Amino acid sequence: MAELSRTAQEDTVAAPARSGAATAPRRESPFAVRVAVRIAMAVARRALMLAVLLAVVFVAVEALPGDAATATSERGDSVADVAARRHLLGLDRPLWERFWDWMTALPTGDLGTSARGQKVTALLADPFPNTLLLGSVAFVLTVAAALALGCWAACRPGRPVDRIIGHAATAAFAVPEFVVSVGLLLVLSLWTGWLPAVTLTGADGDPTTWTMLIMPVLALAIPQTGWNTRIVRGALADQAATPHVEAAHLDGLPVHRVVLRHALPGALPAIAIGVATSTGMLLGGAVAVETLFNYPGVGTVLAGAVASRDTPLIAGVVICAGTAISVVLLAADLVRARMLGARP
Repeated sequence: MAELSRTAQEDTVAAPARSGAATAPRRESPFAVRVAVRIAMAVARRALMLAVLLAVVFVAVEALPGDAATATSERGDSVADVAARRHLLGLDRPLWERFWDWMTALPTGDLGTSARGQKVTALLADPFPNTLLLGSVAFVLTVAAALALGCWAACRPGRPVDRIIGHAATAAFAVPEFVVSVGLLLVLSLWTGWLPAVTLTGADGDPTTWTMLIMPVLALAIPQTGWNTRIVRGALADQAATPHVEAAHLDGLPVHRVVLRHALPGALPAIAIGVATSTGMLLGGAVAVETLFNYPGVGTVLAGAVASRDTPLIAGVVICAGTAISVVLLAADLVRARMLGARP
């Protein structure tokens, strides 16, 4: 460490004598270090938040009436049978001890054993990828639609199109996913018969046709499209007041070129953060949407786990969803850091 310190001091003393070309790499290095430190801090912060969330899950399930032993007991089981099952599941141990054992096994990929004796990782192996597929398609559709609508409104500021898009976006975001799901079922399934009302699965547990994804994806994407359209429109409105965008207007450039080439790049950091926050809403809304459409995702698994007071299974769903959300939020932080902090 002392040798590294002396080398750094020598580099600092010799820096003024170097040419501009030689100092360029040195100036780039501190920014890379700052980005690495920022990433490490973001990962540590979100890991801590996940740990706190998991602790809340354990406490909340413990506060529910009954426990996994009574919820999964068979008819005719005696009090001794239930007590033996409670001991087998470790429910007679202190809550903090069960939480500590589950958390210490987490880094090895062990999510514990469910109340019915099955490995949680095996129970989530098929449903969670299906939920990720549903959420990913809805996410891509949300981003594309929000960018298109927000830019369209920004190209016509103050005109009827701008006002209509703004009001429609607000109304779409105000409607919960399950209400959108019911409306889609009525219009696209019961009244027109264009799409099946429920999702049918094959032997592999996946939907039999891609058309069965349409209504669940729309039910998730419509509210979040409204939210992100407002964010895109607001970010572009902020950029419209900047000097370089005003100068582009004064130069007589077409409005769509000014919006896409001059305003949109500066608005991307705010848009990235807004889009990233939609990830949690998409995965959270997927629970209700999957239940309504009988989609083979984690929604049904989570509902059954809550009914069974199955703490390891609930925690497994939470950690998988939380990890996916954290990855998207970290990517948004990197985009924001790249756009706002690229200068050393």
